[in-house]
Amino acid sequence: MCGIVGYVGFRNATDVLLDGLRRLEYRGYDSAGIAVRTPEGLKVVKRSGKLSSLAEAVGKTPLQGALGIGHTRWATHGAPTDPNAHPHTTEDGRIALIHNGIFENYLELKEALQARGHRFRSETDTEVLAHLLEETYRGDLLEALREALKAVRGAYAVVVAHEDHEEIVAARTVSPLVVGLGEGENFLASDVPALLPYTRRVIFLHDGDVVRLTREGVEITDLEGRPVQREAVEVDWTLEAAEKGGFPHYMLKEIYEQPWVLENTLGGRLREEEGTVELGLALDPREVDRVHVIACGTAGYAGLYGKYLLETLARLPTEWDVASEYRYRDPVVDSRTLALAISQSGETIDTLEGLREAKRKGARSLGVINAKGSTLTREVEDVLYIHAGPEIGVASTKAYTAMLAAMALLAVWFGRARGALAPEEAQRLLREMRRLPRLVEEVLEKRPLVAHVAEKYHQAQDFLFLGRHVQAPTAYEGALKLKEISYIHAEAYPAGEMKHGPIALIDEHLPVVVLATKGPLYEKTLSNIQEVRARGGKVIAIATEGDEEIPRLAQDVIYVPEVHPLLAPIVSVVPLQLLAYEIAVLLGRDVDQPRNLAKSVTVE
Repeated sequence: MCGIVGYVGFRNATDVLLDGLRRLEYRGYDSAGIAVRTPEGLKVVKRSGKLSSLAEAVGKTPLQGALGIGHTRWATHGAPTDPNAHPHTTEDGRIALIHNGIFENYLELKEALQARGHRFRSETDTEVLAHLLEETYRGDLLEALREALKAVRGAYAVVVAHEDHEEIVAARTVSPLVVGLGEGENFLASDVPALLPYTRRVIFLHDGDVVRLTREGVEITDLEGRPVQREAVEVDWTLEAAEKGGFPHYMLKEIYEQPWVLENTLGGRLREEEGTVELGLALDPREVDRVHVIACGTAGYAGLYGKYLLETLARLPTEWDVASEYRYRDPVVDSRTLALAISQSGETIDTLEGLREAKRKGARSLGVINAKGSTLTREVEDVLYIHAGPEIGVASTKAYTAMLAAMALLAVWFGRARGALAPEEAQRLLREMRRLPRLVEEVLEKRPLVAHVAEKYHQAQDFLFLGRHVQAPTAYEGALKLKEISYIHAEAYPAGEMKHGPIALIDEHLPVVVLATKGPLYEKTLSNIQEVRARGGKVIAIATEGDEEIPRLAQDVIYVPEVHPLLAPIVSVVPLQLLAYEIAVLLGRDVDQPRNLAKSVTVE
């Protein structure tokens, strides 16, 4: 799984493929390769490591042709080696293919193919499809792909080229694939940024779609060969939006984009005078008795925050699950259950499968999503877009704050509809939401102080993050960010849980980050800080401006502006993002592409 680019037209395909793959580097990868249809036949170059290694190899052996496919791979089956990199070819080298996803029955297919005399050159599941294509190809490449795919089970986006055909064929199930429409040329990619230099007219393929691309046009059918119609849309992302904008890393740029992202998420939705929000949802909140939040990683912590707000503001019973566990615990669901699926990419397989399980049991469904046209947007009954724009850094930042804002909007919406939230309290919350973009800008001005704190603690081997109530998810997210990009071990706990075990870890070498903003549980949080201090721990406090008690208890204090306690996580997560970033930079980490991580996880 990772980056896919395909091209057929009049340009040098090698240039288009390498350029497109560079724009998809944010997805994370550990090898890369291209196949180009040249006058001498189909030529493949692939290398483990970064794209620079592939570009160097291509520079030594230039490939000239107007049709090609390219891939960046994140290793699942088989180590990140040259043989395991994509593209994979048939034994005669006349067909090449690239693949995102997993063929779940690849082992039985491989054994059957080997019994029929096929010889494999890689450890990947993908190569089985190359050998199946060798058997099914009889002159029609699209028909060969359809027939070969009938043998495989799993999630995939597959793109295939043949040296005898001036066409590319492709298919998708679960894994995303986008067609780019040009004049005298057409494109394929796993994500829109790869297409932006060439076209903004795109078609988002659906599950089960099979497509043939030539210079002249695009033909889409289903797996049985029946024609299907898909709407072409104009994407509104600018090329500049997918580039660094003068910042040293995409992640830092995206941290600084959070004020305008919050404007986008909240803009036009707040009705302060009426104490309501306008979300444009068809869902009737009065028909919902309980919510099941289904999400992973950063989106999961946004969902946990949503649980607190939905129960506090709407008095709506809410369960929160790690998506990969939800589908296997046989959840109790009925028609008055709302499955709330949260995902930046809209392609996260665990979240999709959890949603599908809830829907099979009769649940209503709502998605909180960033990526338009993604699979999740088509599988939920309603969508609340967060409008964060393309997020290139693998470690999510701006999408997280946008998701928090979306959770606050939903909680107010449900609370007012259910009569649980008084108009006056709703008006107060909405006025505070209106301030959030400006308050986040103020926090970003604290970056020099955060950098100073990072300098003090960047050599630590472990961190502990603590928070209470709505700040517990903030602690989880802060620890995750530090782990993701600095590779420092970090744990997070609800602050009251510290004394039930984690307190044994505390000594003079352990930095403890405490979310200690003003709120109903502020005094209890101070008691937790005292417990850390008594055992020699180093306290880094995130505190409300004007708090004069905190400096007497913490070695370091990063102040954030005062805001409604239920909205404090949207403001106080920003210094934690900056802290993780500054520490990672000091340690020389690859901030935008941390090891072993991928932006969109489309395999279980």
